[in-house]
Amino acid sequence: MRRRVLVTGLGLVTSLASDVKLFWKRLLAGESGISRIEHFDTAGFPVQIAGEVKDFDPTAYLPKHEVRHLDRFSQMAVAAAVQAVEHTGLDLANVEDPFCVGAIVGSGIGGLAEFEAQHKRLLERGPTKVSPFMVPKLMINAAAGQISICYGIKGPNAGVANACASASNAIGQAFWVIQNEEADVMIAGGAEAALTPLGLAGFCANRALSTRNDEPERASRPFDRDRDGFVLSEGAGIVVLEEYEHAKRRGAEPLAELIGFGMSGDGLHIVQPDPDGKGAASALRQMLQDASADADSVDYINAHGTGTPLGDVAETKAVKTIFGDHAKKLAISSTKSSVGHLLGASGGVELIATVLALRNQVAPPTINLENPDPECDLDYVPLKARQMPIRRAASNAFGFGGQNACLLLQKI
Repeated sequence: MRRRVLVTGLGLVTSLASDVKLFWKRLLAGESGISRIEHFDTAGFPVQIAGEVKDFDPTAYLPKHEVRHLDRFSQMAVAAAVQAVEHTGLDLANVEDPFCVGAIVGSGIGGLAEFEAQHKRLLERGPTKVSPFMVPKLMINAAAGQISICYGIKGPNAGVANACASASNAIGQAFWVIQNEEADVMIAGGAEAALTPLGLAGFCANRALSTRNDEPERASRPFDRDRDGFVLSEGAGIVVLEEYEHAKRRGAEPLAELIGFGMSGDGLHIVQPDPDGKGAASALRQMLQDASADADSVDYINAHGTGTPLGDVAETKAVKTIFGDHAKKLAISSTKSSVGHLLGASGGVELIATVLALRNQVAPPTINLENPDPECDLDYVPLKARQMPIRRAASNAFGFGGQNACLLLQKI
């Protein structure tokens, strides 16, 4: 019999808030974290808005001498991990067996800012001036590695690069690790800091982003007829997963139980989703099978819902394929409408929103959903949060490359 896995800690860094309680309050109030970009000059860019984290101070979580050796995405990962671990009440610095605690953290792109900075140094000052910290700062596994170093934990440790499904894949793999008795506690999620000149230019070039520069707060509009692309964001979302008996012995407060994980590939196109949502449907099917759960037992889905013309329709079709007549009874919302798309960190932040939805029995809203797309004809909780009974809740994440990952939680 597989071991049960609980969520016992939450931590995040987002443009909406970098505190879980404040994040939830603002999310339910229908607020937006999207604004004009301030970190760099956007003159000449067709997109000048993003979910930029403006109040982040890494020295609140790390010594100054360590901060300068970490890219922004790793700094945010550590910050979210510290919040999550503190939330659990675990004293990881004095854990009895450090090999029973691990970390798996995803990122779609990794240390892009460091890559840009060192490439500029190479061109302007020559190869001998490139920093020896370049590779350790930009590598995607740096986030998981740094978290393990911070706490001295020696259990399963990995970095996951699966585009926008990275954090969900990381959490799913951590779930499996605990089920299979390879660890008792896992720190898992994702971090992303691709909001740089090169990152923004790249997404502008593939025409994936909303160009609603004059109305930043209204730019992210999943499932709306007038959507024109996603809003690029940065941040991190980290959860602590804990084996049921381990949590029970120490009197931990369970936030939710993670019961299923499914993953698949579209096998079709490097950036466009399967128009019929077949790959996404497969991941949802596997998630339910993994949990031995009936489709009718799910009450809420935190959608991938990026606000792209193709993606939102494909996700709608996938949900209909798997949930059948029950699809019309589901409450579905996209929290990207408030925080934008955090790429490889999205699944972590959105699983936290899903845990909070279960915990508080409230479905957060899809803001800016003013003119529903006729092809997106499910209940997407438009504009206002909804108090409702939620027994089980899913979180969807679909990424470039055709990667799909779905997680299922239940109330406890």
